[in-house]
Amino acid sequence: MVTTPSPALVAQSAVRRLPRWALLLLCAVYTVPGYVGRNPWKGADITSFGVMRELAAAPHWQAWLAPAGMLHDDAALLPYWIGAWVLQITGGWLAPELAVRLPFMLMLAGALAAVWGAVAHLARHTSAQPVAFAFGGEADPQSYARALADGALLAFIATLGLAQFSHETAPALTQLFCAALLFYGLAALPFKPVAALAAAALGLIGLALSGASGIALVIGAIVTVGLPRVRPDKMAGNWRAAAFVTLLIATAVCALLAWRLGWWHWHLALPLRWVTWRDRIKLLIWFTWPAWPLALWTLWRWRRQALAPSQNWHLALPTMLACMPLVSALIGSPPDRCLLLALPGLAALAAFALPTFKRSGAAFIDWFTVLFFTGWAIFIWVMWIATLTGFPPQPAANVARLAPGFHQQWQWLGFIAALAGTLAWGLLVHWRAGRHRAALWKSLVLPAGGTALCWLLLMTLWLPAFDYARSYAAQIQQVRAVIGDGAPCVNVQNLTSAQIAALRFHGGWVTAPLSSSPVCPWLVRGAWRQRAFEASAQGQPWQRAAAIRHPVDRWETLVIYQRRDGFTATRPAPAIPALAGTPAQNATPAPAR
Repeated sequence: MVTTPSPALVAQSAVRRLPRWALLLLCAVYTVPGYVGRNPWKGADITSFGVMRELAAAPHWQAWLAPAGMLHDDAALLPYWIGAWVLQITGGWLAPELAVRLPFMLMLAGALAAVWGAVAHLARHTSAQPVAFAFGGEADPQSYARALADGALLAFIATLGLAQFSHETAPALTQLFCAALLFYGLAALPFKPVAALAAAALGLIGLALSGASGIALVIGAIVTVGLPRVRPDKMAGNWRAAAFVTLLIATAVCALLAWRLGWWHWHLALPLRWVTWRDRIKLLIWFTWPAWPLALWTLWRWRRQALAPSQNWHLALPTMLACMPLVSALIGSPPDRCLLLALPGLAALAAFALPTFKRSGAAFIDWFTVLFFTGWAIFIWVMWIATLTGFPPQPAANVARLAPGFHQQWQWLGFIAALAGTLAWGLLVHWRAGRHRAALWKSLVLPAGGTALCWLLLMTLWLPAFDYARSYAAQIQQVRAVIGDGAPCVNVQNLTSAQIAALRFHGGWVTAPLSSSPVCPWLVRGAWRQRAFEASAQGQPWQRAAAIRHPVDRWETLVIYQRRDGFTATRPAPAIPALAGTPAQNATPAPAR
């Protein structure tokens, strides 16, 4: 029984509903841009895409269980399965780079919906309800829960670190979706036990299959052990026992998967240098902004309730789900992928700060947000105009220096979308500056709208520049100009998995490691240890033809060699393992564990 009074003082006038059309439009504006109209980007995006293509064309089903020959880190299976299934279903009638993005777009939308649903159920607990007024007029439970859920969704969209990783066809987004699904399942247990148990079990197993087996095991063990002590509202004894058994089985399945597939190893390494600690703390601060200040405020204002976690499920659950990835980000790798899993819990904690927020704090957030995002929007527009017209000259010169060879082109659709988003931002700021002070979610409207605006501008006005700088398309086009279209295959050496996937996708060549059969008429190498290779016996049959630098990254240089004897391959290279690059050079970030 809860004895500590709630710090939330909320009147019925403060929980009016955020228009559904506005909330859905905001989610669509945030979700769709970044998935359409671009090439696969360097790093995890094109590497995962390459693995999906290989799995879709694999002749044996065993390759689906062990894509070790395709990817240096094979701890994630579920995202590659999903992408390969979509490629097989579409059958070529849809562009493959767009086809594999459709399920990931749906997973991002599912993560947004799961966070909203989780907070809507957590806010219905008696311990989360606001204080009852002496003469009535306090917020009713359903409206209060809906208003806090709207605030949590806005806080989730507003986090700066969500934008890039949530728009890549990589294991990180699958992990985020499964984490949000697990969050929803645990939050909805007292109200929708059947659906909640299914969601929690699928979320745990999905986390393990998407590369986060370590975090899934720890969360499953903590929840299973702590569930008998929790006293959420309306949780009958038989459903409590069913939840305990279900979560215990799901955790055991995660452990079995980790054992059978060899995923026991974690990427944990306690940083010993201050520089590493400083960089990770900086990453944590900007990656989770603005959710983390609001989450800290929640823990302070609700500190008396936080001392009794078994009676305050609305605080204990999001705190636990946020702390596990935060600790993993400080002592594990890669830290950014770990922080991504903490965002649903931080967004929920940020929402519970809204009923206790003072007007001065809300005004500071509003003015800071307006200045910050308006400044960034102006900067994006000015840089786009400079690259298109050459005026102002200094920004145009900076772009020409950073991306030599790039030429901006006019795109009507992108311009109209960017202009509409900018006008909508102006209307939103005008609305917020008016006398609309009652809504509980008002303090997070501008942060979420500003984040969506900047992401929309970047993915419309700056999308050609990002595509030029962050993809291999321009570089492989230069490689094709040297090799031509008649080469049956290309030998590769010292290339990353992403570079090999780019050669296969953008170039259309079959690739084979230099040490394997067949011997192809052309060889593409990484630039490191180039002289040693040419002086070795392995390099004697090859004559250097060209060195192609990436337009932006000088470390991404491809050296092209042609066989001196003019040998022409007569049989195709094996498709698997086609993406197996040099282990030391496989720079694909490992999924969070």
